[in-house]
Amino acid sequence: MAEEINSLEGLEAVAEGSIANAVVETAEPREPVRDELGRSYATGKRKDAVARVWIKPGSGKVEVNGKEMNAYFARPVLQMILRQPFSVAGVEDQFDVMATVKGGGLSGQAGAVKHGISKALQLYDPSLRGALKAAGFLTRDSRVVERKKYGKRKARRSFQFSKR
Repeated sequence: MAEEINSLEGLEAVAEGSIANAVVETAEPREPVRDELGRSYATGKRKDAVARVWIKPGSGKVEVNGKEMNAYFARPVLQMILRQPFSVAGVEDQFDVMATVKGGGLSGQAGAVKHGISKALQLYDPSLRGALKAAGFLTRDSRVVERKKYGKRKARRSFQFSKR
């Protein structure tokens, strides 16, 4: 019994010593990533849509495929989706956005541009990362349309059963 106690005390001492000697590594602060024109670039994806997004300080103008945001995304819901990263980060009307988007439909394209804006904001100002990550804007929404299977009418829907 006494030997067990001594060995336990020895283990505790070793554990305390290793904790005291352990070097606590802290993550070094992230550096802003900007090009020679002062822009940050990121790629956003949603469903089949892929968006290339550049942001730079400005008056809040958003241009998608050479058109104003209001002209390209006519539905107010899609415009709201594009403004979400700025409102969460608290930087409304401080950045100009230039985006090119291909593939998918309008809803997927709006989600792709939102993802790209979020990633570009985080690269431009790393202090915004916490708010954007907490809102879930830095995570790619990986839901895509399920493929059609043979012997089925759609992905899972079967043909109508007929007994006779």
